[in-house]
Amino acid sequence: MRIVVAEDSAVLRAGLVELLTLRGNEVVAEVKDGESLRRAVIEHAPDVSIVDIRMPPAFTDEGLRATIDLRRQDPSRAVLLFSQYVETSYAAELLADRAGGVGYLLKDRVADVSDFLDALRRVAAGETVLDPEVVSQLFGATRKAAALDRLTGREREVLALMAEGRSNGAIAAKLFLSSGSVEKYVTRLFDKLGLPPSEEDNRRVLAVLRYLGS
Repeated sequence: MRIVVAEDSAVLRAGLVELLTLRGNEVVAEVKDGESLRRAVIEHAPDVSIVDIRMPPAFTDEGLRATIDLRRQDPSRAVLLFSQYVETSYAAELLADRAGGVGYLLKDRVADVSDFLDALRRVAAGETVLDPEVVSQLFGATRKAAALDRLTGREREVLALMAEGRSNGAIAAKLFLSSGSVEKYVTRLFDKLGLPPSEEDNRRVLAVLRYLGS
């Protein structure tokens, strides 16, 4: 296979290049940031690219966003994301086109080199290969988003004001509601978000975290 390796860690990048070369593959480019990845894929048209998610300059999701851009231009571009992190929002977008040729493996969970190379070959052949932990977190994110979608407009307003740190009394004054009405809205949104009463957890904080995470 002809492969582009996009990895900001020089040691890991060199190790991948050596491993792939020893197994009879050709590494046509090795890069360390998202912009270089875009140029390398367009120039070399590899069979598959191995991409780390967090790369310079911000070390957030540059590799993943570059991958999405490249796939938008040409959905046949095969990519294996190889990262320590699960980025659920962009990963869901990457998988949504259903064109195949996409993989997402977590570095710390790859225990066998042959399994990694097999996943790489399958992605190059147009298959979709996902680490079970990636599937689990994507499924969890989808369920949380679905729970938020069940909130009414008024319940969302109450939750948004909770996220601003406002008390029930302040929310009541802001929305021209009685304190009892606000308490009912808060109770209902707790139920819809699957947050039962608990002595150990602060449901108000958990609800706000769900809202901010959306």
